[in-house]
Amino acid sequence: MPKETSKDFKFIDLFAGVGGMRLAFEKANGQCVFSSEWDKYSQKTYEANFGEIPHGDITQIDERDIPKFDILLAGFPCQPFSTIGKRQGFDHPTQGTLFHDVVRIMRHHRNKAFLLENVAGLENHDGGRTLEVIEETLTSLNYKYDYRVLDAADFGVPQHRSRIYIVGHKSRRGGRTDFDWPEGKKTHKAIGPHVQTGVLNHSISKHLQKVYLFKKDDGRPQIIDAASDFPVKTLVASYHKIQRLTGTFVRDGETGIRLLTADECKAIMGFPKRFEMPVSRTQMYRQMGNSVAVPVVTVLAKWIAEDILK
Repeated sequence: MPKETSKDFKFIDLFAGVGGMRLAFEKANGQCVFSSEWDKYSQKTYEANFGEIPHGDITQIDERDIPKFDILLAGFPCQPFSTIGKRQGFDHPTQGTLFHDVVRIMRHHRNKAFLLENVAGLENHDGGRTLEVIEETLTSLNYKYDYRVLDAADFGVPQHRSRIYIVGHKSRRGGRTDFDWPEGKKTHKAIGPHVQTGVLNHSISKHLQKVYLFKKDDGRPQIIDAASDFPVKTLVASYHKIQRLTGTFVRDGETGIRLLTADECKAIMGFPKRFEMPVSRTQMYRQMGNSVAVPVVTVLAKWIAEDILK
């Protein structure tokens, strides 16, 4: 259990991934008192950076065993709601019920505030019914809340990454309200300064380039180099499967085209360069592609701590 420190608030980190939200809320002077992440590879990365292994499957954790906290953080799994995935929502036999684990924890602890994050497709999934269920549930728990889709590129990240953020605080009467959200900037950062050169062992073979990347009858990948003056497309968890023609690749390496490096992925997601990734390259891509854009959550964490929590 983390030691007591002179922090402004306490938070829990659910569906923690590698800890992107935790980085942001610790920067806002918060103390993480509980974390949960079921994936063993993500647990390994989390431990390498925070010195603790997150608890496992949240469905098996009794809410009474979770320490008291002020803010709940939950980036519940992308796959059921993603425009890239199978779009099964709450009908999914396993992941679709995980939001209800968030609810039971909130119902028991009556925490002061929360931040939920998901793919932008949550807004219109199942004709809007999925978000409607979430809203009805938050209202029934007596939380005032609001949500907004934010693009990471507007918050200093060299990547276009639209995600929905739902923020709320405890109230006598629940329902949606109008929060004064932090505004991003339309002057976007370029990926070019973050692109490395002379990288070895990341190349895509000429055969795969021909068969997958540059098929005339399909889409085109995004090719970048050190001179690229624009943000990249969204980094996805399946990036390592290069037949995905929506990917971003670098003009470099032994064959002229290569995959992104770990440092480039961290820059794209707004993680500090010192952040450790003690896993295989495939797992690194999955973890970065499933993570939050840290600078966006950093802005939200400061806003929640200073305005919403008070």
